Amino acid sequence: MFYHAHNGSVRVGNSEMDYISFGYGNRNLIMLPGLGDGLSTVRGMALLFSMMYRIYAKEFTVYVFSRKNHLQEGYSTREMAKDHAEAMAVLGIAKADVLGISQGGMIAQYLAIDYPNLVSRLILAVTSAKPNEIIKSVVGVWTEMAMQGNYKDLIIDTAEKSYSERYLKKYRPIYPFIGRIGKPKSFKRFLIQAASCISHNAYTELNKIVCPTLVIGGDCDKIVGTTAASAIAEKISHSELFIYNGLGHAAYEEAKDFNERVLEFLMR
Repeated sequence: MFYHAHNGSVRVGNSEMDYISFGYGNRNLIMLPGLGDGLSTVRGMALLFSMMYRIYAKEFTVYVFSRKNHLQEGYSTREMAKDHAEAMAVLGIAKADVLGISQGGMIAQYLAIDYPNLVSRLILAVTSAKPNEIIKSVVGVWTEMAMQGNYKDLIIDTAEKSYSERYLKKYRPIYPFIGRIGKPKSFKRFLIQAASCISHNAYTELNKIVCPTLVIGGDCDKIVGTTAASAIAEKISHSELFIYNGLGHAAYEEAKDFNERVLEFLMR
């Protein structure tokens, strides 16, 4: 299989957790994806991810964890971090570098706060440490769409709020075809994860993060706001901040040097 790509699942508590892995490096890198995980887990995505993120494959064995398949109402980002710590133990991962994107960054904050011995280096991308009016408004709209089963508008609104205008001009022609495939059977998992984003608040505990940390944001972020990244960096003593000019929440996809920047930080 390409770059040792592997699809798997691990038992965590009362549920299974889907994950993928690839690469053959001696170090471990854990990636935690954003809220889209609530609509579809990483199951079956190992080959695609191994190609997209092959830059890490030589130095790292990369794991991408979804949230548990079955989440209880009111499940928090802190509880999700505990799940990932348990998954690491089951898989024999004693320590790892962690890259958290959007909601994944919220979970990664608690992973570093509550389980400091598990995290070597931390990258927090396009995320926030506490609720703000932008997050509440945007995720609130998505919650309403999900409650109505309106998958098409949910995906389109996510794209419109995430990507730059230059990027959107190329992809708006496919909007009419969205929703014909890929719609989840249930939006319950998404709704629980969305609620956890709105209630996430690790801000006053960020000073407990002791590992080297890279915080990445975009100065046009319409989902977590334009000051969320700097607010995180100010609270973590061993941190550095990088802001992409002209990019928003999808900076991790649009910025051509994003993965190179992350790799350079990890390899210092």
